[in-house]
Parts: sequence; C-alpha cells; structure tokens
Amino acid sequence: MKQQTQPKTAILLMHCPDQKGIISYTTQFIHENQGNIIYLDQYVDREVGRFFMRVEFEIDSFLIPEDKIRDYIETLLAKKFDMTLKLYFSDQKPRMALFVTKMSHCLYDILSRTDSGELQAEIPMIISNHEHLKKVADKFKIPFFHFAMNKENKKEQEAAQLKLMKEHNIDFVVLARYMQILSPEFIKSYPDKIINIHHSFLPAFVGAKPYHAAHERGVKIIGATSHYVTSDLDAGPIIEQDVAKVSHKDTVKELIRKGKDLEKIVLSRALYQHVNRKLMTYKNKTIIFD
Repeated sequence: MKQQTQPKTAILLMHCPDQKGIISYTTQFIHENQGNIIYLDQYVDREVGRFFMRVEFEIDSFLIPEDKIRDYIETLLAKKFDMTLKLYFSDQKPRMALFVTKMSHCLYDILSRTDSGELQAEIPMIISNHEHLKKVADKFKIPFFHFAMNKENKKEQEAAQLKLMKEHNIDFVVLARYMQILSPEFIKSYPDKIINIHHSFLPAFVGAKPYHAAHERGVKIIGATSHYVTSDLDAGPIIEQDVAKVSHKDTVKELIRKGKDLEKIVLSRALYQHVNRKLMTYKNKTIIFD
C-alpha cells in the first residue's frame, strides 16, 4: 500500500497587544489564499493586555509562494496589529547542538528519541568540555567536538564553538547536563534558543552535591526544571517541571537515580515543545500551546 504523505504546513506563532479583529483578519488571510487551518489556539494575558496565538495551516495549494508568506503576513497583519511573529514550515527539521560534560543519562535519552523518530530534529554535533562521552557520539555516528575549558581560554573557546555552530547552521542548543556557565556573549547569540535542565533544589541546595544535601535535610519531594537560558543564572523562562516523592528510606544513590529519571523526562518534554514549535516566550514567561 502506498504511504500517504502529510500535507506541508506553515506554523505561525505571534503575540501583540490585545485588540479586536486579530483572529478574524488572520483566518481570513489564510482562507482567501486557499490555506486550510488545521490548528488554532489563542490566549489572552489580561494582566498585561497581551494576545498570543498559534496557527498551523496547510500550504500545498496556497496562492502565495512559500518564500513570500512571511512578507505578506508582516505587511497585512503584523503592521496592523503590532505583532511579534515567528513563521516555520513543517518540512524544516530544527538542527540542535548538544552540549555535555561527563553525565550521559540525558544525552542517551535525547539520542534514542531522535534516532527512533520520536523527536523530529537533526543533531549535527555534540560539543563537550571533556572527552568522556565521545564513545556515545561514536556509537550514534554523530561528530564529537572537544573544547577544553578554563578561565584563561573560555572566551576564545566559546568563540570557536559559536563559529562551528554557525558553519553547521545550528538552530538551537541543548545543555544536556553541561557543567559550564555560558557567557552573556554566547547567550546573546542564541536568544530563547538555549535549553537547560537542572535539579529543582536550586537555590536551596546549591553546589556540586545537591542530592547529598537534600538527603541530609530529609526532603520529601525532588524535582527537575527545564528552562531557556538567560544571562540571569537559572532564572530563564521555565518550559517544563516535574516532581517525584521520596522518603527517609531512599539512599543518596536512590535519590540520584530518581533525579536522573526526572531530568530525562522533563528535558525531553521541553525539547518536544520547542522542536514542534508549540511555545513562545514573552518577557520571562513561556506560553505553551498543547
């Protein structure tokens, strides 16, 4: 049996001051150009008077050429409503660079989800400040780049990393337990395009051994948070969070195991939302369209 191909779609993410007519004008524009809307969701943040919307529409029979759609939207819609917008197409797989150090649990999880097709993204490279995980990259046949990092060469090495990512047309970055603090200059190169994962003990349990500290305090819940990276350390817009119950019976080893499981699932959910263009940021908040 011949497999049917999915119609190509355009995905429009936008926000603007809340006002009358936004949905009407947008859907009319799509209808008049023979587009077929397959998804539309909107949200109004009444506290700030802001309107948010995600629209996905088929463009196989669209009257406007693909490379001109954004120009038309900006002219006919964005200027009229003072929109901030992003436009994507369903056949464009985002290209992500994975940054790692020594811990492999998040790396293996992302690679397996990508390899199985669950996560629709391309991974042109894995970058690390250590060589421990090169064997994992080799196993999945992904180029591995080692950048030894210290205080003296940090600026130079980050510049080399950015140059490498530009050469490979990287769309976004994933810090899969990358144990380095990125410089403000690096972050500015990928605004709202660097995703991090960490345990939710911060700031209560800072330092190199948060699970040990949590165990000593007898915590009853552990958690994980995935967020976009900003210049404010671990304070960027939150994408996903989850928790698991623990008790006095759990050893430090068991807390670490449960924590790693949480980190993997929370990061994978965040990546799914980002890769499928289901979220946008406004100030320090994420708006997610399920």
